[in-house]
Amino acid sequence: MTRAGDLRAGLGVVGVILGLVLGMGVILLVMGLWKRFAREAVPGLVDLPGGAWMVGGGLGVVTVLGVAGWLRCASGLSDRTRLARGLHAVGTAVCCAAAFGPFFLLLSGLPGRNCRSESCAYIPGTGSAFLAYVLSAGLVGWFVHRWTGARAAERVALERERVRRLRKKGKGKSRAARQG
Repeated sequence: MTRAGDLRAGLGVVGVILGLVLGMGVILLVMGLWKRFAREAVPGLVDLPGGAWMVGGGLGVVTVLGVAGWLRCASGLSDRTRLARGLHAVGTAVCCAAAFGPFFLLLSGLPGRNCRSESCAYIPGTGSAFLAYVLSAGLVGWFVHRWTGARAAERVALERERVRRLRKKGKGKSRAARQG
């Protein structure tokens, strides 16, 4: 290799390492800010009327709605304008945040595993809110799954009936099948 090639390869390696270090720093900063936000917000949420159980149940419903929206947005068409694709991506990101945000918010309120600091202490009411969250998300998610499954089965049955009626009239077969 030439001297210029060695320099370019070396700068590439340094650039990758620098990018990894900066990326990890940004990730840790965002996670730390999220944890700090959650530790400040959870006591206020748990003290709302209805208590921790109501907050956990509400956040569980938000998670199920976020997952439903995320799945609906993720199956979008790609033959749109650039603006429509951008808005679609923003909608998918918002639904993803609604799906995972409440879980991580409540998880941040639970005590740290090996931390003896005051910033890792248990926030009263977080455990019951987390339990209510898991129960409501599971129950509402199961109901939504059953409902969408029943709707899909109904659509399949209607389509099967439509094809059966067409075949009775002789129109449900292809031209080759009718001649053969």
